[in-house]
Amino acid sequence: MKKIFLITLFLVGAFAVQAQDLKWYTDVREAITVSNKEQKPMLMFFTGSDWCGWCIRLQTEVLKTPEFTKWAKDNVILVELDYPRRTPQAPEIKNQNNELQQAFGIQGFPTIYFTSAEAKDGKVNFKGLGQTGYVAGGPSAWLTVAEGIVHPKKS
Repeated sequence: MKKIFLITLFLVGAFAVQAQDLKWYTDVREAITVSNKEQKPMLMFFTGSDWCGWCIRLQTEVLKTPEFTKWAKDNVILVELDYPRRTPQAPEIKNQNNELQQAFGIQGFPTIYFTSAEAKDGKVNFKGLGQTGYVAGGPSAWLTVAEGIVHPKKS
């Protein structure tokens, strides 16, 4: 019985480590710096982590899967912009997120906005690439949409 418990604990730990492999930035300026350095667009995840059912579903069905983890590492810089109702949030993060929600015209959650950005003279210029939200069909369906935004086919 003890062996089964230890094996189970090891497997759960291995999955938890795999899920934590991704770095989700909450400071947009830091994400912009990394995005420009690595020459990858940002995936900005506008979410209500503690109240939005569709956000939680997107997290579970797509954003926490091995398929997404592999794709994200190669293609984007991840930014989480959270709008919690019960979870405390630092005032500077709350202000930043509210400004970005207004700047991008985000009216519903979840919204994922793909963008690149430049910071010059204290101002940030965003270049929108496209947006999506929850896509039914699991990680492969969602990744097909995301791939079309990040790497559009030239016609």
